[in-house]
Amino acid sequence: MNKIVAIRGLKRSFTQGEAQIEVLRGVDLDIGPGETVALLGPSGAGKSTLLQAIGLLEGGFTGSIMIDGEEAARLDDDGRTRVRRDKLGFVYQFHHLLPDFSAIENVELPQLVRGIAPAEALAQARDMLEQLGLGHRLDHRPAQLSGGEQQRVAVARALATKPLLVLADEPTGNLDEATADIVLGAFLRLVRGQGSAALVATHNERIAAQMDRVVRLHDGVLG
Repeated sequence: MNKIVAIRGLKRSFTQGEAQIEVLRGVDLDIGPGETVALLGPSGAGKSTLLQAIGLLEGGFTGSIMIDGEEAARLDDDGRTRVRRDKLGFVYQFHHLLPDFSAIENVELPQLVRGIAPAEALAQARDMLEQLGLGHRLDHRPAQLSGGEQQRVAVARALATKPLLVLADEPTGNLDEATADIVLGAFLRLVRGQGSAALVATHNERIAAQMDRVVRLHDGVLG
């Protein structure tokens, strides 16, 4: 099977005082095209650290990170930026929307950065937000939206460029259960509809059960 992500022997440690703390101790992980994978583990297990490594957001790692057949660990800063821009999408626990831009502008902007024509970017942003039930909120700024609406805008922003892989770090962790179900359902429907793969970090077994596959991070390795 072709792999969107192939990780081998990934390690990451931090120095705390005189102690060396090993967060990742040799992680191996494959993710196939269109596959949704839940990354389960308690707080502090290293889920965010692993997502940051795959998302090329932080250095200090050893091991191999292959993304769409390209060894990302060997790329320079420009190369990492290119992979993040062209192949990855990100959804965080907190939406991180630009406060001075409307919902549709927040979704349109990453597409413009990627070089998509303005008219196409605007049409795609509108379509994504309408699919997420926000067609009547396109011109509202984040402060005018509820928490669940803000997170749906963040989902639209991550998926509007049709990334090969979406990395989601506790994407519903800041929402009540009913709103979380709405946001997660919309996220999975759109991911599967456009054929993106997804790695979703969570500590919630109920959320994990909705993915194609579950992997568990414990003592710095996946089991």
